[in-house]
Amino acid sequence: MNSPIQLRNGQQATVIKLTSKHLDPLISLQQQVIANLENPSFLQPLSIEEFTTILNGHGLIIGAMVNDKLIAFRAFLEPEIDEEHLGRDANLLDSELASVLYSEVTNVHPHYQGNGLQVTLGKILMQEIEENRFSYVCATVAPFNIASLKDKFALGMHIVALKEKYDGMLRYVLYKKISSDIPIEHATTKNIEMSNTSEQQTLLMNGWIGTELYKDKDIWFVRYVTKID
Repeated sequence: MNSPIQLRNGQQATVIKLTSKHLDPLISLQQQVIANLENPSFLQPLSIEEFTTILNGHGLIIGAMVNDKLIAFRAFLEPEIDEEHLGRDANLLDSELASVLYSEVTNVHPHYQGNGLQVTLGKILMQEIEENRFSYVCATVAPFNIASLKDKFALGMHIVALKEKYDGMLRYVLYKKISSDIPIEHATTKNIEMSNTSEQQTLLMNGWIGTELYKDKDIWFVRYVTKID
């Protein structure tokens, strides 16, 4: 699928498409990752049913292997079309919702974190998407989940909403049209503290999009730009 990934410890990881035979290693790795999280609320884990749905062809899932051991995986899910569909948050038409994939959970074994595997696997998955079948990728990220936000921006996604999802948990909704990037070179920008939920929501409701984040004097900011057609 891809050239081997050189890890910092000198090992090489091989990226493969995962199948149903990998279900047990997937569940085991996810449990290990959850057990080592400082803030478990940042992760929306996949259920056995969701893993099975993806492995049965309703999405994409790849893994990084070292000596036949699964050390990381990343999944894109073809979601059910319901009232909570993220495409609605991105103002897509009902007719477009079937062409949306969700960027779901990425899990990296604690011993292999710091190798950029999340972004690397994300970029590989983006190249694997069947563009005659899917046109958009959407995701949710908790505010202050900095690593996940940086990952989504690195994949070319941008923030289109900030609202309660998953039974009342505040989440950014991010979106990307697979075949194109939004030009932002000459856009008007505003930098808003990540903790300022209401001001971000006001901008988003008025058509602004969040395109990057940065830290200044221990305060995290999100840069918003006017959307360019």
